Amino acid sequence: MFVAAQIVFGSARIVLIKGREIKVPAPVMAKLITQETLMNKNQVKGRIEEATGKVKEVAGRVLDDAPMEIDGNIQKNLGKARAGFGDLKEDIKKNR
Repeated sequence: MFVAAQIVFGSARIVLIKGREIKVPAPVMAKLITQETLMNKNQVKGRIEEATGKVKEVAGRVLDDAPMEIDGNIQKNLGKARAGFGDLKEDIKKNR
C-alpha cells in the first residue's frame, strides 16, 4: 500500500490511499526543537521518520494491514537510529 506523507512544522498529516487520515499532534513535532539549540539534520530527519513510522505502524494495525504495520515498525526503528546518531554527534560537538 502506498502512503503519502505531508509534514509541516507544528503538525504532520499522513494520508492513506484508502481515504483515511491520521494526524500527528503538534507535541510530537515539537520534539524537533530544543530550548537550547536547533537540532542537527540527523536528529530532525530521524525524529520525523520515527513519528511517520509510528503513525504508519498504528495505521497498519487499525486497517489490519500487516505489511504496512511491519514497514512502519522498520521505519520507526530506522528513525530512532538516525536520531540517536544525531544525538551522538551533538554530544561529541558539545564536549570538544
